[in-house]
Amino acid sequence: MKLKYWAYAKVVCFLIVLLWAVSCTKETVNLSEETLKYNQIDAHLRDALDGKNTKEDRLQSVDKAHVLYRTLSATTSEKLQKIEDISSAYYELKQYETSAKMDRKALDLANTLKDSMKIAKFYGYFGIYYRDKEKLDSAYINFHKADKIYSNLERSTTYEPQVYAFEHGKILIDLANLSRKVKDYSKSEDLTVRAIKKFELSEDYSYIPLSYTNLGTVAKELERYRDAVSYYKKAIEHSKKISKDTLFGVLGNNNIGTVYKSQQKYAKAIEYYNKALKYKPFLNKRPKKYARLLDNLGYVQFLANPDDPEAFALFQKAYAIRDSLYDVVGLSTNNLHLAEYYKTMGNDSLAIVYGIKAQEAASATNNNVELLQAYDILSEVSESEQGLAYAQQYINLNDSLVKMERAYVNKFARIEFETEEKVQKIEKISRENQILIITVLGITVLSLLGYIIFRQQQRNKELLFEQKQQQANQEIYRLLLSQQTKLEEGRKMEQQRMSEELHDGVLGRLFGVRLSLDGINQRVNDGYTETRTKYIEELKSIEREIRLISHDLGTETLSTDVAYVDVVENLIFDLCEAHKLQFEFESDEAIDWDIIDNQKKVNLFRIVQESLQNIFKHAQAKNIKISFDYVDDTINLTILDDGIGFKATKVKKGIGLKNITSRVRQMNGVVDFISNNEEIPGTKVTVGVPI
Repeated sequence: MKLKYWAYAKVVCFLIVLLWAVSCTKETVNLSEETLKYNQIDAHLRDALDGKNTKEDRLQSVDKAHVLYRTLSATTSEKLQKIEDISSAYYELKQYETSAKMDRKALDLANTLKDSMKIAKFYGYFGIYYRDKEKLDSAYINFHKADKIYSNLERSTTYEPQVYAFEHGKILIDLANLSRKVKDYSKSEDLTVRAIKKFELSEDYSYIPLSYTNLGTVAKELERYRDAVSYYKKAIEHSKKISKDTLFGVLGNNNIGTVYKSQQKYAKAIEYYNKALKYKPFLNKRPKKYARLLDNLGYVQFLANPDDPEAFALFQKAYAIRDSLYDVVGLSTNNLHLAEYYKTMGNDSLAIVYGIKAQEAASATNNNVELLQAYDILSEVSESEQGLAYAQQYINLNDSLVKMERAYVNKFARIEFETEEKVQKIEKISRENQILIITVLGITVLSLLGYIIFRQQQRNKELLFEQKQQQANQEIYRLLLSQQTKLEEGRKMEQQRMSEELHDGVLGRLFGVRLSLDGINQRVNDGYTETRTKYIEELKSIEREIRLISHDLGTETLSTDVAYVDVVENLIFDLCEAHKLQFEFESDEAIDWDIIDNQKKVNLFRIVQESLQNIFKHAQAKNIKISFDYVDDTINLTILDDGIGFKATKVKKGIGLKNITSRVRQMNGVVDFISNNEEIPGTKVTVGVPI
């Protein structure tokens, strides 16, 4: 029955191990498949971002990466990163709608993973998407959500502020630009200052020149012209840190020129426009910027002196460049300037022509500011009835823009208020949940504490019983120890008695017999003298053996009254004297024998004794050298003789050597037997014993 049970158990164990191995193999295969998919996605994305490939091939590559991503099973941060990479590739290839869809999937996954930084990042991406589509309220909502998440992270200790400071700064500068667009200049300025602090904290200065440019524009709109010039100059200065001093040299000087133009300081404006135009290699590659500067310079020269022929030449040159590039935005500005130029020159017909062109271009580009200027010029140069119509359009558009700007400002404020209200509600719910959790935890802790107290009482009873049992065991052990001590004392007394009996009794009688035989040999010469001499020598040998046995029985324990080194040296002297051998003995003075365990000293003593007996019986040696050394908390005993040595098989078969090995093992030491070595004649025994 028992055999049948064990056979059944073995089968069950085998099946469990087999299932475990299969599941591990399956898990490994799945893991390998996932890794392979990630590698393939990365390869497709590299092809999608390679500018050497055609746009069609790049789109096919990112589509392949998209298809592969759908087969990923795990919900991990690595999968989230791949979605972000695919979205970025679509965005670079101007597939904005597809990119936005990927961002939505990424945001859902980030919420599942509760990855706050990624959630904020994807809200930022949605803000950019709606900003580009001119849906300013939707853009503001998403940027504001991202700002709130980053601001909440500052109050926690989950991440170091430097980790997300740069991304937070970008969100703040986007919010600042939106606020500036709706003419909420104080809000824009505050957000920009916050953004600059974040960029400085991150030690990534790439957006700081842009931030100072925004501050300059805000200051100009608020007619703080000195601040505006200062901010634009700071933008130029900071651009040197990011190797974009050429770009911001052009933009900054152009902006400073515009500030001076607003102050009607035309000479200073001309100076800075000319500074911007000095970056010729840069402008030659960017004809739109070049045309803009030419137009700005022509316009300010026209304002300074309407009869300046160079101003009109600059207008024409800028117009030709913009027309060749089909730069509708630039042509709108150019047409406005030409309309104003012809109006000043008294040529109303041409002023109307260019005013209408400016109106059409501004309408096409949704540039309401320039559209207002076009209506204003047309209302002045057109016939009275048509002029009134343009004036009415101007008033209607202006009122509409003012209402729209106010609506956006109010909407942005409402977004912030509603967000704050939601945050407060969430905090309230969170506090209520915390109270509930604390209450539940309190009840749980009290229940657990009661259980622990009950169990402790039970345990105390068990411990009390164990303590009494232990006391009883200790008493039994003490009695056994006392009995053992008495037995040990009796054994020692018996050993001592036997030693004395052998030494004083048997050895004395043998000594008497030997003396009698010596006397007979000295008196009688009957032909048996040689035989008697032989037996006398045999008796001497027996005496030595008995003396050694007596000595052995008498030294089972070492006396504390005699130094250990002296005891060992006396043993060596007696044995070598008895066998007529020369010896050397050395003991390292660094060894404090008083602190060495007595059992170890006895074992070392017996090892010396056993080794000497082996030498006397088998080695045919003439000289022996014995030494104790102390190295690294280890006592090293070395016994060296110049005898005939022994075969390796002796180590395994010899009883004496086995005894030595056994004693060394008891002391957790090591022993080595070397014999018939080329460098060492005879035999060398080395023993190492840790203290």
